[in-house]
Amino acid sequence: MPDDFSDFASWPTLAYANSRLDRANDRRGDAGFLAAAKTDPSTRVYVISGELVVLARRGEALDPLFRFAEAEAFGPAIATVFLGLADKAARMGLGLTPETAAQLKTRPDLLVTDLRSVAIGGLVAPEHLPPLAATKALVTWHARHRYCAKCGTATQSTEAGWRRDCAQCGVQHFPRTDPCVIMLVIDGERCLLAHQSRFAAGMWSCLAGFVEPGETLEEAVRRETFEEAGVKVGRVRYFASQPWPFPMSLMVGCHAEATATELHIDRAEIEDARWVSREEAGLMLARQHPGGLYTPPPTAVAHHLIRTYVERGAGIITAETGENER
Repeated sequence: MPDDFSDFASWPTLAYANSRLDRANDRRGDAGFLAAAKTDPSTRVYVISGELVVLARRGEALDPLFRFAEAEAFGPAIATVFLGLADKAARMGLGLTPETAAQLKTRPDLLVTDLRSVAIGGLVAPEHLPPLAATKALVTWHARHRYCAKCGTATQSTEAGWRRDCAQCGVQHFPRTDPCVIMLVIDGERCLLAHQSRFAAGMWSCLAGFVEPGETLEEAVRRETFEEAGVKVGRVRYFASQPWPFPMSLMVGCHAEATATELHIDRAEIEDARWVSREEAGLMLARQHPGGLYTPPPTAVAHHLIRTYVERGAGIITAETGENER
């Protein structure tokens, strides 16, 4: 097994997590504060268009923050949201149309690229990823929820972009977050990894799926594992969660213990699945696998699920933790 992994304290932070912003939700309904923030020289704005992020080229560095007037001058906004405060200065997010983003790609003073590349490539400081994720999720929500789900009337953005109101029937609509489970299933000295058709060649990751209504996280782990790979799971232990703005999910990472290990793969859901030894998983993490197989990068919770198992072994799911031990 590779021995070049550092201790947990030195691991890279999960992308899109651990926001440093004060969300300052008490300011969302303060019209005077919000109006003043738009002209305050300390206010900065993140600019998103669909999957794309607009970055300013400032010398050798890339900067995701713009003054409000700069961001507004790019073109018509799909939505503008108040994200919170950074050292008492307002931080906002602005969504542009695809047509405007296409025009901005031609400007030499800007880089317009997708959010995944920004995170994986370390194009900006990690502290910028959570507010970029929030901007992307909120702008996506506004673009998809312009009409009331109850009566069909056009809705209006309120609460600094954190609510949409229907003047016709009075319903208030709030941004949604879709919970997903992502789990590393363990059978002693081996773990279960899967390959999806949308993955790059050679990349293998954990099983994952959406939590259904009326379902606990533990139940979702067991159901999704059985549906996709035919493997039954007993113990489930929570590991960590990660905002996942593709488009607006929360990935809930878990380790799970297999109780029946024969594979019956649903190839309509995943392309392939296989049991991988702990040693082989370590080679995949270290990008030293003889077959060129590898795991997701450290920006993803899947990487950390696998790495924790490689470092600590199956004992990570045997501690007494309550309901998830059943």
